[in-house]
Amino acid sequence: MRLDVLTLFPDMFPGYLGQSILNKAIERGLVEIHVHNMRDWATGKHKKIDDEPYGGGPGMVLMVDPVVNCVRDVQKMAAEPGQVIMLTPQGRRLNQPFVEELAVKPRLIVLCGRYEGFDQRVFDILNPIELSIGDYILNGGEVASMVLIDSLVRMVPGVLGDELSNWDDSFSRGNRLLEHPQYTRPREFEGHEVPEVLLSGNHPAIEEWRKQKGLENTKLKRSDLLDSDPANE
Repeated sequence: MRLDVLTLFPDMFPGYLGQSILNKAIERGLVEIHVHNMRDWATGKHKKIDDEPYGGGPGMVLMVDPVVNCVRDVQKMAAEPGQVIMLTPQGRRLNQPFVEELAVKPRLIVLCGRYEGFDQRVFDILNPIELSIGDYILNGGEVASMVLIDSLVRMVPGVLGDELSNWDDSFSRGNRLLEHPQYTRPREFEGHEVPEVLLSGNHPAIEEWRKQKGLENTKLKRSDLLDSDPANE
């Protein structure tokens, strides 16, 4: 998988990309992540990429020509032009089925918005998939892009040490139940003990316990999942 991130603040990414599982996936060549500064495609002495909105109003709007030219040039940097993703609070809400849908695509080009957003013609010309990580407003799309990248990269075969480690995750592969509780050493801490069934070696009983606890977790913390229809999300 190749991910190209288009942003006005590329310096936000090196620390994030240099850590943990993500960094190892990049070093092993399992994923490619390239960060591009959209301002490099701006023209004029001051490299201006935003302007006041026609019709008046607060804030600034990202201009159509540098953004579209940036996307088109970045698309040419690989044989696969890729699917353009625009991070916007108006987009389809990101959830695990959506992540799995995007994870099969060989290349994604991720547009990080700022200010009051993009000139409408960016949408009209590029026809991106609009994506939101939730019903709230951020200063820009960079943090949202990191959420998207994190969720996608762990779906790439070989990234996780155990290929089954994401199989039972909450929301994975249409799963409508939250994950069951997890325990490790020590067996007892301040009077809190690991459930005996997990120490029994009885794998059918363990599996049944995990299913039951997943259901209890869901009823307690996210009962809406038991009544919701994935097709409506």
